[in-house]
Amino acid sequence: MPVNSLRATWTRLLVSDRLRRSSQVLSVVDQSICMFGGEVVPRQPIDDKVDVFSLTPNAPKLETKESSSAPTPRVGSASASLHGRMYLFSGRGGIDMDAIEENGALWSFDPSKSNWSKIEPAESSQPYPPGRSYHCMTSDSQNTLFIHAGCPAKGRLSDLWKFDITSRSWTQAPDAPAPQRGGTSITYLAGKLYRMNGFDGTTEQGGSVDIFDISSNSWTTAAFPANGNAGPEPRSVCALLPLKLHGKEKLITLFGERDPSSLGHAGAGKMLGDVWVYDIGENWWTKVETSGSDGVPDPRGWFSADVIKKTDGNDGIVVHGGLGEDNERLNDLWVLEF
Repeated sequence: MPVNSLRATWTRLLVSDRLRRSSQVLSVVDQSICMFGGEVVPRQPIDDKVDVFSLTPNAPKLETKESSSAPTPRVGSASASLHGRMYLFSGRGGIDMDAIEENGALWSFDPSKSNWSKIEPAESSQPYPPGRSYHCMTSDSQNTLFIHAGCPAKGRLSDLWKFDITSRSWTQAPDAPAPQRGGTSITYLAGKLYRMNGFDGTTEQGGSVDIFDISSNSWTTAAFPANGNAGPEPRSVCALLPLKLHGKEKLITLFGERDPSSLGHAGAGKMLGDVWVYDIGENWWTKVETSGSDGVPDPRGWFSADVIKKTDGNDGIVVHGGLGEDNERLNDLWVLEF
């Protein structure tokens, strides 16, 4: 049965105008929170710098890193951390703000050296995922990065790709269950990928967790009541992350956009500020009661988030920026702790 009362505390780590943005990426790499890309003015990527917030006590809290080898400025990209680096794939940019096509290449940022590397496929003639924006990305913390869905030049996708960083090779896996979507979320936990939410061009998706078993190369679906009581409402541009809670593996989803704006990417719809924890084995959700001496984060979508791994049995979640319901970009950095 679901836990009747699950509580967590928000702490505001920083407010800085440098951090103001939406549609950016964030990855926690060791003790560094790495933030890249995004926009303050719609369709205008901010720059090609990386902002690094240190979780190490007594270290400089926020540093802005420049590199001559950085990828071009972009919004709606996706990132994941693996072996001390942040990996980045595609996004939207350039004069026409189209999906950035880099022929299957990824970008790797090493916060210990503050430099970027472009990781190109070993065999350029082999298939690779096309450029896209508002897709999602995760890693298995071993050797593989996963890219899923998003928006190419036209329409939306439901594809799933695996990139082996040792062989530098792409493999396409079976598509996820319909509909195709952008602004969806995917994460890895114990040999499986979990996918939920997103926007299909007409409606926000919800009411199911789609599960990809890597060993059997197949998808299954677990349904739940998406009524805001027994489970989270449908939404997009939110987050889905693995969470160790009291020593047990769970999933956590939070925030997002509930109803799209008629202005598309230039406007804000109905934003959510709720937090939910999912028990994978028993297929039930618990809504988290949150509080904090700094208050709680404003409802938002189009933000970035990642897990802060801890050794005490309870991981933390870091949340940065995004788009508020007033259509203003947010400039804050928060951590949620259980």
